[in-house]
Amino acid sequence: MHVAELWVYPVKSLAGQPLERATITADGIPGDRRVQVRDGDDRLVTARTRHRLLSLAGTLDERGEALIDGRPWRTPEALSAVREIVADDEARLIEMDGDARFDDTALLVATDGAVAALGVDRRRLRPNLLIGGVEGLAERDWPGGRLRVGGALLDVEKVCKRCVMTTLDPDTQAVSPDVLRTINRDYDGRFALNCWVIEPGEVAVGDPVEVL
Repeated sequence: MHVAELWVYPVKSLAGQPLERATITADGIPGDRRVQVRDGDDRLVTARTRHRLLSLAGTLDERGEALIDGRPWRTPEALSAVREIVADDEARLIEMDGDARFDDTALLVATDGAVAALGVDRRRLRPNLLIGGVEGLAERDWPGGRLRVGGALLDVEKVCKRCVMTTLDPDTQAVSPDVLRTINRDYDGRFALNCWVIEPGEVAVGDPVEVL
């Protein structure tokens, strides 16, 4: 098995950025989901209800700062693009630290075998790591174990509970309810793996992966 893809999502619910390598820290990939959208009532806004947020690209610059469609996230232009989509002139962008950035764990890990079994674009699952060379649904036997991924060691906590984000086409934002219906019917509503970092380390595409 090997690391097939690495992804970071600098702005929560925006499109992510593929990486060739990353330093996996105790808090996951640096910069991941550090910036969030809040409405005028200080409630989190995501693509679950504002699907077109996925049409904006969240990336990192050379200093590790988040960009929105190539513009620094703190600029009026970036904020204007977000406000237009969420239809709220009082919406704002905030920076978060620690575990509060995540819906659950610091890393989400998917495998090529399970993605093939589901038959969807792997980006619908929004993984940080895609592991290649995995047979079928083998990932579902990994919770409670550990993964050696390049120089990092991960604790596999559980199979991830999925939401309506899986129904959104990453490119067009078209909604396909059958994706989540299939996950609920055939996979107990869960798919891909919630993981914590036990030992930080360097990880690159092509690095070996071992189940411990």
